[in-house]
Amino acid sequence: MEKICVAVRVRPPVSLETSGGVFWKVEDNRVSLHRQHDTPVSGTSYAFDHVFEETCSNARVYELLTKDIIHAAVEGFNGTVFAYGQTSSGKTFTMNGSADNPGVISLGVKDIFDAIQMMSNREFLVRVSYMEIYNEEINDLLAVENQKLQIHESLEHGVFVAGLREEIVNSAEQVLKLIESGEVNRHFGETNMNVRSSRSHTIFRMVIESKGKDNDSSSTDAIRVSVLNLVDLAGSERIAKTGADGVRLKEGKHINKSLMALGNVINKLSDGVKQRGHIPYRDSKLTRILQPALGGNAKTSIICTIAPEEDHIEETKGTLQFASRAKRITNCVQVNEILTDAALLKRQKLEIEELRRKLQGSHAGVLEQEILKLRNDMLKREKLQLELEEERRSRKERDQCVREQQMRLQNHNSLVTSSGGNGSHSEEQNSKRQSFCEECSDSNGICQGGAFRTPCSKAAPNAFVVKRSNYSRLPEYSPLPDTFSNVADEDTWLKMNKGYIADLDSLQMTPATKVQSFPLNDGTPGCSNENYRDVQKLKRQLENVTEEKNEFQRKYSEEKILNARLTGEISELRQEVLVIREIPRRLYESVVSSKDFYEDLLCSMKSFAADGESSTAKKLVSISEIGSSLFSTLETNFLMAMDGDKSFSNNDSLVREQCKEEESTCWKEKLSSELNTIKEKYHGLEKDLDLNNKFLETSKEMYDSLEREFRLLQEERDSLLNKVSESSQTLTMVTDQKENVLKDYNTEVEKKKNLEEEIKQFSAAFACRQKSLVSFHSDLKSKIEKLRAQNPVSVPKSRG
Repeated sequence: MEKICVAVRVRPPVSLETSGGVFWKVEDNRVSLHRQHDTPVSGTSYAFDHVFEETCSNARVYELLTKDIIHAAVEGFNGTVFAYGQTSSGKTFTMNGSADNPGVISLGVKDIFDAIQMMSNREFLVRVSYMEIYNEEINDLLAVENQKLQIHESLEHGVFVAGLREEIVNSAEQVLKLIESGEVNRHFGETNMNVRSSRSHTIFRMVIESKGKDNDSSSTDAIRVSVLNLVDLAGSERIAKTGADGVRLKEGKHINKSLMALGNVINKLSDGVKQRGHIPYRDSKLTRILQPALGGNAKTSIICTIAPEEDHIEETKGTLQFASRAKRITNCVQVNEILTDAALLKRQKLEIEELRRKLQGSHAGVLEQEILKLRNDMLKREKLQLELEEERRSRKERDQCVREQQMRLQNHNSLVTSSGGNGSHSEEQNSKRQSFCEECSDSNGICQGGAFRTPCSKAAPNAFVVKRSNYSRLPEYSPLPDTFSNVADEDTWLKMNKGYIADLDSLQMTPATKVQSFPLNDGTPGCSNENYRDVQKLKRQLENVTEEKNEFQRKYSEEKILNARLTGEISELRQEVLVIREIPRRLYESVVSSKDFYEDLLCSMKSFAADGESSTAKKLVSISEIGSSLFSTLETNFLMAMDGDKSFSNNDSLVREQCKEEESTCWKEKLSSELNTIKEKYHGLEKDLDLNNKFLETSKEMYDSLEREFRLLQEERDSLLNKVSESSQTLTMVTDQKENVLKDYNTEVEKKKNLEEEIKQFSAAFACRQKSLVSFHSDLKSKIEKLRAQNPVSVPKSRG
């Protein structure tokens, strides 16, 4: 099992202007989020296999992360390298590079052909293909006419893309030209975040086949086939930042969907084998093609690229969380070999020749003695197994006999009860009972004589090396010692070992002893001399077995006493560990309580200092930030210690499970080492607590000074409150007078409105009366003129 290698690369910032907020900080192989005063933000620290800064080159990334996978692919292992991250974070630059800074793909292709030239004992065939996944459709970049290709799976080829064009290549320059021609057909677009944004996932695949040359004596004609995938993923993007619409919006949806499916697969694989369940490889074509690389038979490296700007903090956190989950995945890596029948026979022939050379050496006689001894042990085990089977068979027969006797007894009792008090049949019942007892005694005698007797293995002297029982069938093949020659042929070796190929180097050499061959037993059973020799030999073997049994019992009792003593020591260590494990939890509770008290105190002080621009308020804000960072670091440290205790408890459960199989001393050393680590953590926490206590003392002094200033401010506030109360009283009086004036003004306005309405009514009535008066005057005048005309009157002239 091999874990996936995960690295993080930080892109250089777009602008040199630094904001006044948070920033990402790289320290060795760890990246964490910090505030302006270089204080870390809790819960935002991540550790990986490699972390590359802004100034790191593509060659450095390739040397540390990808070179081993490239060389393993030449050796026959599958390999996959892909870049993951948000849009405009540097994935395509890392994989493809530029003219003066070549990327991982270019460096890997050149390194593959250099390694092939160095391996002169093998012949290679390299095939390449280049595809893209655009809007969940697979397109061939080397053949534009091959669009919308389908994914298939077979036992011979595994997961593959049907109809994908493969080119046979002989040099790195040829491969780089094919990549350039494929890049022309790839989909790119412009967004608000990137002028040349990748709108599709690309997979550059190299299939490397190799076999040994004919002049190589160590070659076994096995063909190695490895697949190397170099993947450039499109970046995840937010529509609000990229400003995508229309076609770009559709492309972004498909990109985010496939990356979400990849994240779901990574989450499932990081859960572990027991909690994993179904893995949704088929939710996306990207995860389906990369299925062997994710939790399968492949060496895998992931390069996660991040942007350092403050605007992209959320996207960067998502990328780092993805990388942390991927770091927990393990793959089962092995060399991919295709063995033909001829290759398999050739390999077995080489093994047989090597065994022959060992047998023909100076230790041939000793090896034969060892082989005979091993075969003797095997026959002893077979004999014991046969005797055990016979014992089980006899026990089954005995149980069957007991059940039959119980059935007969029940039938007899039923007959007795049915007869009742019938006295005429009593003699007949007694005779039946006697006959039944005789039958039971006969059956018991049979059971005791036959069923309960262990089969004797000394009756017939027809065994070789170790006597077999009469119930065991004769072996179909077992060559006698007299048939051995100086050199054993293949058939005899395979028959004697039943097809098992032993490692002769692992055999323990014993001093040469004289081997006595036993002739075939062709005589009649009446040959007493041969029977006597067999019986004496079996007695000696029985004595040896009993001695070995006693020795094993003695060793078992000693190991039992040792295990009991070790279990006692382990229980004591567990009690000590439980006591030590409670310390971080108590410290964590004290820190939480002090944090609550500190927050309440700050809240009360902030309520009195209501003005946010005063120096006191600024000091309170800085103190609150320092205190919150301090308590957060304390909480994280104690939580890490508690997590370490949890992992220790899990390890303790594993120790309990495996203690029955392994030696107790090893577990004692592990427990002592874990106890030492816990003690070291405890001492470290004590040091942190001392530092925090010192910091709390300084904060208390600052608190006292702030409290004095607070009292002065409180007095000023009281005086201001008195002035405010007096001004409020005068204000109430003024407002009352204003209200009275407003009321009078409103009444005058209403009166004015009423007078205007009355004037309007009077003017209207006056106009009507004037009109009527004018009409009356005109009528009167017309009538007077008529009267004058009818009666003219002479007017006397005036005198004088």
